[in-house]
Parts: sequence; structure tokens; C-alpha cells
Amino acid sequence: MKNTNAIADGLFASHPVLVPIRPEFDKAFDILCTTYRTGKKVLLCGNGGSFSDSAHFAGELMKSFVKKRPLPDALSKKLSAGGELSKRMAEKLEMPLRAIPLFGNDTLTTAYMNDVDAELIFAQMLLGLGDPGDTLVGLSTSGNAKNVIAAMELARAMDIRVIGITGRDGGAFKALSDACIIAPESETFRIQEFHLPIYHTLALMIEEEFF
Repeated sequence: MKNTNAIADGLFASHPVLVPIRPEFDKAFDILCTTYRTGKKVLLCGNGGSFSDSAHFAGELMKSFVKKRPLPDALSKKLSAGGELSKRMAEKLEMPLRAIPLFGNDTLTTAYMNDVDAELIFAQMLLGLGDPGDTLVGLSTSGNAKNVIAAMELARAMDIRVIGITGRDGGAFKALSDACIIAPESETFRIQEFHLPIYHTLALMIEEEFF
């Protein structure tokens, strides 16, 4: 039996100030589960500390977090029948939940920002990597990061669902997100201190749901 509710309960018991965000948190969890159940993927973006958080969240989804994620039997058997390297992969590879941070190609990033429009860099990456039915997770402590907002606008046009993780009053993210998780703080570093347990708990719940 899945224990996703108990995992969520743990977050809100340890951080009572977050209780008012539970409806949006639960909505974000449902969106992420639908994304993975339908064979789609999650794309993430943010700036500064939120840039790091988007990579961190993706990392927890792309490999084992707390549970074992064995390969499907058919793939494991094919690898086990091979040489030493294949056998090692059969033993050690972990099933991912596909998550792609929208950065990492410095050539594309610097070329597009220099030649075209720096504000649209995440939108350009989303255009190249996103598909209808995917989900975009945008992180910003203010909810007003212009390059993330541009990606959210494009996501809506591409039939990609949008989750915002932010703080303060939610900023522009509130109107652009299918679910907007707003940490109840105004200081940037305090908002980020809430973002970590929020996305860690989402990662734990998603892993519990699928593995």
C-alpha cells in the first residue's frame, strides 16, 4: 500500500506554517503523477539558488532517492546475458523518473543570450525539449523571474502543464501555474529554506507512488 499521504503529513507536521499550502502541494503532486503515468517528462528552470534547486529536484527524480528502483526484468535479463560491463549495469543502474533542468548547454545558452534575447533562453530550451503532456516546474522566490515567466507562457501554448514553486505573494507565477506552491516567507533565503523540504517531499511521494 502506498504511503504518499503519510509522507506529506510528515512535511506539514514538521513545518506547521506550511499547512495553508497543502491544497496546492497536493495538486502539484497529482500533476507530477499524471505526467509520469502518461509516459511524459518534467522540465525545470530557475535562477541563482532556484537554478540549483531545479537541478537538485531533478537529481532526486532521476535516480534512487530512498527506495530501490530496479530495472525492468526484460532489460535486466538482456544486460545480465552480456559481458562484465553489461552485468554491472544490470546490477547497478536505477530506474529514472525523467526530469530535465533547462540548462547545461553553455554553447546554446551563450549563443542565444548574445544573439537573440537573454530573457527567452528558458523558453527556447523548452521549445526544443518539451512535448505536450509534459510538466514545467518553475522556481523563483519572487514568482517574477522574467525568463521563467516566458517559459511558463510558452508551456501553456504548448499544452505543457505548469507548476510554480515560489514565495511572497506568488507574483506572476500564480496566474500562470496549474498549481502554485507559495512558501509563506518574504526573505529570499527563508523562502529557499522552505523550497528544499517541499520538493524533497514531492520527490519522496513520487518515488513511493511509482516504486
